[in-house]
Amino acid sequence: MRELEDLTAWAGAFLQKLDNKERRALLRAVATELRRRQTTRIAEQRDPDGTAYEPRKPRLRQRTGRVRRAMFMRLRTSRFMKAQSDANSAVVTFAGNVQRIASVHQFGLRDRVNMGGLEVQYAQRELLGLADRDTDRLVDLILSHLAEG
Repeated sequence: MRELEDLTAWAGAFLQKLDNKERRALLRAVATELRRRQTTRIAEQRDPDGTAYEPRKPRLRQRTGRVRRAMFMRLRTSRFMKAQSDANSAVVTFAGNVQRIASVHQFGLRDRVNMGGLEVQYAQRELLGLADRDTDRLVDLILSHLAEG
């Protein structure tokens, strides 16, 4: 989290020199790039530090003929993972009811599994987070945008 604070402080001086239109365009590009990188990392089933997600627990009763899919296939689609920006901020977030599911996995919380009230402790799987490569890419994106203008 310290890298994000350093990046914000560093980029803040540059952003103040831009007018609202340029700042909005830059932050839209930042939000879009962040969303793309988060989607790729979730598809690879990796935490921001590069470690693999803890695998699912085996089911007690396996249904025959059912194909197992990778975790979070629908969560990483643009329908549920949103990139938002304005002249002052860039945000990647989950929309709607998916936000609750994402926070359970992000922080490793307990949640109900079925309507019967069975609760399970989920493993922590960081869906949103910044890796070193992400901050480096954002610095490059900001510098290239400033060089163009």
